[in-house]
Amino acid sequence: MADTMRVSFDLTQTDLKHFRRVMREVREKHSKSTETEIIAACRLLIEGIAQTDSPDFVRERVQKLEVLIRMLEDSEWALSGRDRDRVLRGMSYFAEPDDMIPDKVPVLGFLDDAIMVELVVMDLIHEIDAYNDFCEYRDQRAARAGKGEDPATRAQWIESRRRALHSRMRRRRQRRRSRSSSGGGGLRQFYW
Repeated sequence: MADTMRVSFDLTQTDLKHFRRVMREVREKHSKSTETEIIAACRLLIEGIAQTDSPDFVRERVQKLEVLIRMLEDSEWALSGRDRDRVLRGMSYFAEPDDMIPDKVPVLGFLDDAIMVELVVMDLIHEIDAYNDFCEYRDQRAARAGKGEDPATRAQWIESRRRALHSRMRRRRQRRRSRSSSGGGGLRQFYW
């Protein structure tokens, strides 16, 4: 008998439209929520799942919210304006206490949250990639600082890299929008 089992399912365009509609409705409902409230709700979800015996696939996906929180709180990354709003809007679903599947349902209670995290990550992939690249670069610069690099020089390099990555993030997002508006899309497959 196996210790694990692989479950996969496909979400069709119709399914994705349903989840995206729900996400839009929740975003509208929480349009007046503050950044602090949205981040706090995401932290509560992460902590709540950590205190349950939720399946690993749910835990793994919900932990991706941590990256989004760090992205918003990182002063050197300095995400602002529309870029910051995109991330907050993506996270606003998790501020909704009455989600599609009540969280107290054993095993499946956080499944909708896991799906929504996956969709948010898919939507924010360019932001996440740019931020991860920034963190890696910053760590490399920090290692150099330990070897005597001037702090002012380090700060200039960090700022330059941040601007370049913000620009790359926007270009890639625009290209993706152009491709998807020309008929891209299709089936989204989830493996857990």
